[in-house]
Amino acid sequence: MLLCLTVPAFATGDPNIDTGGGGLGNGSEGNIWYGDSGVRVTIVDAESRTPVSSSFDLIKPPEYVLAWNKSNIIHFGKVSKLEYNAGTGLSPTVGSYTYVVPSQTLPKIIATNSGTGSIAAIKSYFCDEQVLRGICSYTNFAYEDLISGDYKLVIEPLAAFLYRSAAFVMTATEAALYDQQVGGKLNAWMGKLTHKNLPLALFLDTSDLGYPAWSGSTTQKVSNSDILSSLGIGIVRFSDDIDPYVPSEFDYEYRVDTDVITSVEVGGGQSDPDNPVSVQFTIEGRTYTVSEVYYPEGDSQLAWVKWHTPDEPCVITIGVSTSGGGWTQSTVVCNITDLDGNDPPNPIATDRNDGYSASTVPTNAEVTSTSWGIWSPWWHEYWEWVPNWEKCWHSSWVDTSYTDADGNRVSDGYWDDWYHWVDNGGWEDHGWWEFDYNSYTASLTATMSITPDDKSPTATVNTTKSGYGIQQSVSARVRTDQSAATTAAQNAVTYFPEFGYETYWRLLDRTLTGRSSEFEFKTNRYSTYNRRTHFTPIWFPDGAYTPYTWLLDCWTPAGMLSMNMTDSVTIRGNLWEEWHIAPAKP
Repeated sequence: MLLCLTVPAFATGDPNIDTGGGGLGNGSEGNIWYGDSGVRVTIVDAESRTPVSSSFDLIKPPEYVLAWNKSNIIHFGKVSKLEYNAGTGLSPTVGSYTYVVPSQTLPKIIATNSGTGSIAAIKSYFCDEQVLRGICSYTNFAYEDLISGDYKLVIEPLAAFLYRSAAFVMTATEAALYDQQVGGKLNAWMGKLTHKNLPLALFLDTSDLGYPAWSGSTTQKVSNSDILSSLGIGIVRFSDDIDPYVPSEFDYEYRVDTDVITSVEVGGGQSDPDNPVSVQFTIEGRTYTVSEVYYPEGDSQLAWVKWHTPDEPCVITIGVSTSGGGWTQSTVVCNITDLDGNDPPNPIATDRNDGYSASTVPTNAEVTSTSWGIWSPWWHEYWEWVPNWEKCWHSSWVDTSYTDADGNRVSDGYWDDWYHWVDNGGWEDHGWWEFDYNSYTASLTATMSITPDDKSPTATVNTTKSGYGIQQSVSARVRTDQSAATTAAQNAVTYFPEFGYETYWRLLDRTLTGRSSEFEFKTNRYSTYNRRTHFTPIWFPDGAYTPYTWLLDCWTPAGMLSMNMTDSVTIRGNLWEEWHIAPAKP
């Protein structure tokens, strides 16, 4: 149990949580949810957006205590939404499920037929000092650190239920990933819970930690992609000094002269495979058509187009339309920026910076793997005999001839008409469309190497004097099972410690293109030998010199893959030590 502290409870924190859902209707044999279940809690670093505590589950047992104490309950461990979105896969486990029953009872989280949870009660609960201290106690995390402003609390709703007579417990994110694995069957049987009330139990009012505010329906079923990108998450932050993530007015941020992928989500009812949905993208006067878009009832399908951005910065509005049914957003707004042209100034021998202090190496958004999928329809035959009963008539002559009193033969008779019923029916296929989900993945790996410039006369493998140059190489590789739907990593930008990793940077040259990319510094115009180099400042103190590189623009239908990278050389001494004054020889 969480500790029941004796200190008076009072509210603290700033909750970014809202809720929705609605009635569930009746269950069916082997597919049952008995009521409220609980939440998964994770403490996250506000800057790096990575978990700093192990996740754990708080539960509010339903009246029937479904399967909590059974040894055969199926679960996926204690994995947070952030870890799943970073590429962690589902790992099912049978039994050994652990949880915490808080002494301060959880409020209603997931909507039922009797109503939705109280958002005021949920916010109040997770901003209560007593609850927060208990969470810190269970995770062995200092309460003063939690509320310092450097960390945030991530809360995910989870439910326990029977699916096909097997006991499961899962978060909304796990339900979406599992539904993809079983080809939409979880949604078909348990969708009112797993694809409506569970993901809509918690979502964001404002964008945070890279997750957008939810502006869609709060009463209808949602798709797997919506769940994975936006739903089943609440966040509590603890300081107004931390700037919240400011949502962009643009749907996409691209770089100039880059191959990119633009995706939209298509949904609405079930697509008709006999009349498939098509999506039209109009970009800069040219129309791209994506044909044969399919998805089952209650789900959706990504449709995407690969195109090349202009050479100059601009804003492009892409028009989107559908035919054959289905709906999607009508416009996609793209901001095209140029990272080039902000190179550092030429360092000179008399530069000074007596007040220099090292800055923390920054981190940009990093996603090194992602997944998406394509629904494929197939016809499930179901042959039934359709009767067509018809009368089958028959006629026969009945001879009633006789001999009269005079001995004459008198011919007589009549036709006897009769019938019987004959089934002239036939077999008809009363089947239906089934949909298989074909999943695809992409992953990005890369290495960064910083070395002293070859022209530095006294440098070793990783040691140089300040004032000399350094060289850099970045090698990146993309692995995917759908190459037509991905791009290479196309840009890398490097920031330097002498500028506090701000103000100036170098956009690297891509020297090798393809699934494997390589990058180096561009030729330095201040280099006497036209070297691909960056000059360290003469005043830089002895110690590690650590440039930071953000590798980006590896595009997939599920978004951009990117990586943060660093490498170092050791500064020992400065180039003035290479000089001496001596009299000229006569």
